[in-house]
Amino acid sequence: MSVRIRMKKLGRRHRPFYRICAMDIRTPRDGRVLEELGTYDPMVPDVDARAVLDGGRIDHWLSVGAQPSDNVKVLIKKYGSQGTHLEKQKAALEQLAESRRKPEPPKVEPKVEEKKPAEETIEQPDTEEKTE
Repeated sequence: MSVRIRMKKLGRRHRPFYRICAMDIRTPRDGRVLEELGTYDPMVPDVDARAVLDGGRIDHWLSVGAQPSDNVKVLIKKYGSQGTHLEKQKAALEQLAESRRKPEPPKVEPKVEEKKPAEETIEQPDTEEKTE
């Protein structure tokens, strides 16, 4: 059995998302997967935060003879276990996590109503009619 490391397309139209998977070479693009090794989201604005790979498992599959596709080969070179952009990726992922975190709502102190002195209060006229 020949194994290939390639991308499996998910998502919807105009909103792609890919899983990087080890697959039998004869299966279709979105077919059965042997193992999922990472993700690639091209819609993330920061380029270095787009790919998240499991470097150890990729090294295992490469050691047993799996061949990466051309696009995955570039991602492994940049973000694999011996990648050239690992520090940039770590910083980009931290920044992305910080931007996605919900800000804490501001603490609102309860308002204390001040009572007006009796002299300043205006008396309301009685609505009942007086009969004489």
